[in-house]
Amino acid sequence: MSCLLSVVVFTLLGAEVWSKTVTGQFRSGAAREHGGQFISSFMFTGDNSLLVCRLEDSALAAEKESRLLLYPILDLDSDDLSCSERLSRAQFILLHQDEHNLTLPRQASPTTWRALYADRYTCQVSSEIPALSDLTFTILMFNPDSAGNPLDHFSAQEAGLVSFYFLLLLAYFVSGCIYFQPLFQAVRKGGPMHTVLIVLTIVLSLHGCSAICNYIHLARYSRDGVGIPVMGGLAECWDMASQVSMLYLLLSLCLGWTLGRGRKPQSRPLQWESSPVSTAAAVGGVITQGVLLLWQQFSDSHSDHHSFHSERSLAFLLLIALRLIVTLLLASVLYQITSTERSTLRRDFYLSFTKGCFLWFLCQPVLVLASAIFDEHQREKVVTIGVVLCQSISMVILYQLFLSRSLYWEVSSLSSVSLPLTMSNHRGRY
Repeated sequence: MSCLLSVVVFTLLGAEVWSKTVTGQFRSGAAREHGGQFISSFMFTGDNSLLVCRLEDSALAAEKESRLLLYPILDLDSDDLSCSERLSRAQFILLHQDEHNLTLPRQASPTTWRALYADRYTCQVSSEIPALSDLTFTILMFNPDSAGNPLDHFSAQEAGLVSFYFLLLLAYFVSGCIYFQPLFQAVRKGGPMHTVLIVLTIVLSLHGCSAICNYIHLARYSRDGVGIPVMGGLAECWDMASQVSMLYLLLSLCLGWTLGRGRKPQSRPLQWESSPVSTAAAVGGVITQGVLLLWQQFSDSHSDHHSFHSERSLAFLLLIALRLIVTLLLASVLYQITSTERSTLRRDFYLSFTKGCFLWFLCQPVLVLASAIFDEHQREKVVTIGVVLCQSISMVILYQLFLSRSLYWEVSSLSSVSLPLTMSNHRGRY
């Protein structure tokens, strides 16, 4: 239900949130109230960046003396300046034709520019605004493509994301072709780790669905600057579902459902065994993370693509704190297990499991800190791509542990028939 609500909200906000082909109305009242009506922002780069503004009623725009103002985002407005002085600092387009093209000056480095609307009534606070119609507009913003032509709808911090998701989906497809049949056979036959494998497969499927929706949205966005906002919203839903599912799985395992300190008889290898305490802790963690993820999405409604793992909001900081708390909890439980374990193979299994957990929960905080050494236009891409890759690697590590004969055989005493992803089985089959 919460995911459906997110999709609806993102769709309703689509023109203001997702697109760099922005369609709306210039309003004199909003321009006066805010010292210029904010339209959008865009990170331009290169020598041939272009802004195109199209109007439906150029005569009305000329009557209002309408202007489209452009500010570099680093050129912050001073409170000491008057309205007219502040507006005079901007580069502007005098709107008196049906279409205006503005080639921006050369950008020595990628720079974010803000577009605002103002007219003759913006700074005339004492005068009354005539009852004139609002101006309907369409604004397109372009960066130069690989050939130097201003045809690229992506801003500098978004460039390359569509190629990344394409390669990610290609990797998922190739891996699926190789491992789908043996994994399906393992899940179908059941066994002590049947529930764990099902939940882990659900997490992987949700991760893949998020990547598919992101690619569809970004591929369309590359052509029209709008994309498919519903697909962007669905990508966030799948991503949030995968996050809470993995948290539920790992907390359940470490709090006694599968990994335990006591030695179990060979007839009862490690299994999914619930208890009221572990159930309450896992469900509580899932609910907390779900609420924070939804809060983050709504607080980041100004972002162009919500797949970016932004660090702008309080919700993000609370999510980081939750990840760190969960990591410390898992570290404490796993340390107690490994410190009393005498078997080298079982200890290696628990240590590898710990690495998979840490990689899932710590990748985002570490990447956010590491991104500080990169340029501004690269930081969001570093965090976004890094988080997706690290969490994919984490799932691979966990699959190898629960399906690998070399370690899990000794830990759970499973038969080799239910261990499909082993080199020995592949050598025997092929």
